[in-house]
Amino acid sequence: MANILITGAASGIGGAVASRIAKPGNSCMLHSRKNESGLEKRVSELREQGCKAYAVLGDLTDQGFAENLIAKTISKIGGIDQIVSNAGFAERGVFGEVEAKSVFTAEKGMPEAFFHIVTNALPYLKKSTCGRIVVVSSFVAHVFEVDGLFPATAAAKASLEALAKSLAAQLASDGITVNCVAPGYTKKDESGHSALSSAAWEMAARKIPMGRIGTPGDTAALISFLLSEDAGFITGQTIHVDGGLTLR
Repeated sequence: MANILITGAASGIGGAVASRIAKPGNSCMLHSRKNESGLEKRVSELREQGCKAYAVLGDLTDQGFAENLIAKTISKIGGIDQIVSNAGFAERGVFGEVEAKSVFTAEKGMPEAFFHIVTNALPYLKKSTCGRIVVVSSFVAHVFEVDGLFPATAAAKASLEALAKSLAAQLASDGITVNCVAPGYTKKDESGHSALSSAAWEMAARKIPMGRIGTPGDTAALISFLLSEDAGFITGQTIHVDGGLTLR
């Protein structure tokens, strides 16, 4: 049984993870930046499955919110054993179009927020018997093609992977695992924002050796495994869930 924080949990991969780990005995704090209706729907779903679940709204680019998220979590679920750092955004573009502000915002909302969250969670994680951290990265930090560049997001996700590996080395002796998953192109919920046009999605599917776009459930399946007891000897890894996209 675990106390789990999931950021970006109202929809998509974060929402799919929440649904997978919902079971009696688990307690979850689900975060979203502003999707209150989606978050409340997910909380209700988890509670129906016997999982204690709570919601918190806030912008992770706000340092104060990021620093206080663990305290808010502890106040609701009483501890923290596992963290799924999923919140983020994708912004497509090229140099000359993407503004420097986008780079700074991506850094604040992803690696900087992760740094603050984990730093404040360390005392609680070290007391846990099932300590796990899973960071959601992206193929955009590994695949660079002129017709599909995401420089601001790529920089932020690459920073997340570096932070996660440093943390994995630091926490290995405490029995706490830290891993990254790097999804490929992944379907959005109908209400979700897409950084790609319909034509771009069709082109993306053609790039994938397995011939289809991934689903949130594809990635959530791996994340739920990495949170499990069976994954206790896996740490410091970045695992791709992309249908073979990075084989190219």
